[in-house]
Amino acid sequence: MSDQPSQLLADIRAHAAQLGFQQLGVTDVNLAEHEAYLQKWLDAGYHGSMDYMAKHGTKRSRPDELVPGTCRVLSLRMDYHVPEAGAEDVLASSEKAYISRYTLGRDYHKLIRKRLSQLAKYIQEKAGGGHYRAFVDSAPVLERAIAEQAGLGWIAKNTMLINSDAGSWFFLGEIYTDLPLPADPPQPSKHCGTCTACLEACPTDAFVGPFELDARKCISYLTIEHHGSIDEALRPLMGNRVFGCDDCQLVCPWNKFAQPTDKDDFKPRHGLESADLVTLFEWDEETFLTRTEGSAIRRIGYERWLRNLAIGLGNGPASPAAISALKHRSGHPSPLVREHIAWALKTLGSGL
Repeated sequence: MSDQPSQLLADIRAHAAQLGFQQLGVTDVNLAEHEAYLQKWLDAGYHGSMDYMAKHGTKRSRPDELVPGTCRVLSLRMDYHVPEAGAEDVLASSEKAYISRYTLGRDYHKLIRKRLSQLAKYIQEKAGGGHYRAFVDSAPVLERAIAEQAGLGWIAKNTMLINSDAGSWFFLGEIYTDLPLPADPPQPSKHCGTCTACLEACPTDAFVGPFELDARKCISYLTIEHHGSIDEALRPLMGNRVFGCDDCQLVCPWNKFAQPTDKDDFKPRHGLESADLVTLFEWDEETFLTRTEGSAIRRIGYERWLRNLAIGLGNGPASPAAISALKHRSGHPSPLVREHIAWALKTLGSGL
């Protein structure tokens, strides 16, 4: 190693900041406590149809099994908060479509992966060797557990990672390495106190208790991860949330410390921060693909996009425009879409 470990780490932090990361922490690979929590969560079936959460065995919680030789993990934070997106105003308007704030801009995976690769190359040159592998939601990695152990914050009652200086509006990325850098101490305690704002704000009551989420009732899971029909009992509770849900973050007191992002890539595109449900529902597939190019929204595909919007329309006012839009697509070739349209029309009092 060309420099003393502590000086090398200081140089790495400085370079990470130059690349646009707000924080970098280092942890070892012992995630035993988090592994036990994950297994308990899986055993309870709270992961729903996210089979990928279980299929990799212990690779998710043992970094050295995923990438042999790994002895340290660098955890990095990049803020994406866009306060001018007006989340509360959109949620309060039943004719608007609420889209989770993290996906209003360009797909964060590409930007962060590129920056992580640049950082890994810098470390390799600075250290005179070593192996590095970067991840951004691209492999079985316990992101929040790693970040908590690396001192980036604490896993809160809403299961999000919270940083006392930045709230929770940020992305995480990791670099696995065999370079024995000094590990940072984790935050000594969680700082949620007696606050239960996030648990009480959840529209579908998805929290079994503090620090425990049943994903099968979570709107983010239902609108993004779940491929099939959405439980009729949950549909009215979803309101106008058509891609993800931020309610537990919006009410968190710690997010008063969140700083606005300085990255144009994370800022809203195509007016998606406050678009009308009817307007989005009327997009044909070509328009959907064009308007979501380079966006994380595209991952759900056009069929689930229409499914989610049909629920939003069914939860909104029975306006002539909403009913007309739904009836126009009532013969859609997808049984999934037709089912949710029929539900929406029935809910609005205008059956097929």
